[in-house]
Amino acid sequence: MKNQGNSIKIDGTDKEILRNLMEDARRPILEIARKINISGAAIHQRLRKLEASGLIAGSKFIIDPKILGYKTMAFVGVYLDKAVSNPKAVKQLEEIPEVIECHYTTGNWSIFIKILCKDNEHLMTVLNKNIQAIEGVSRTETFISLDQQIDRQIKI
Repeated sequence: MKNQGNSIKIDGTDKEILRNLMEDARRPILEIARKINISGAAIHQRLRKLEASGLIAGSKFIIDPKILGYKTMAFVGVYLDKAVSNPKAVKQLEEIPEVIECHYTTGNWSIFIKILCKDNEHLMTVLNKNIQAIEGVSRTETFISLDQQIDRQIKI
């Protein structure tokens, strides 16, 4: 495991540990240790090094938004009047709970966001009353996701 600038070099054992935990972060360390034939202490030591390198940052529970009633996912390209509006617009987008991702982009839009809403009516309200009301937003372009086909992390 060597840190090369902003990237890190990991070996086959690190990859096996990460693959197992990416598949199920709640998998017991001792189960992984038996599977790849090293000690649990060695796995803990490697995980501490991987965390210190910044490659991994804890674990999280994944909530299915559909079970909470959020059935409409949309991607919105946000056009801003001026580039200086970007930080202010992002601050205001952070205040909108339905906005779950925000990216500065190249191309037509200044900002590209991912939002979750309960339905199309909720989406329209968030767009009209929240996003388009932000100072500096000149217009938006919305794409509704019909169904997500791929959901994964980078392959290790």
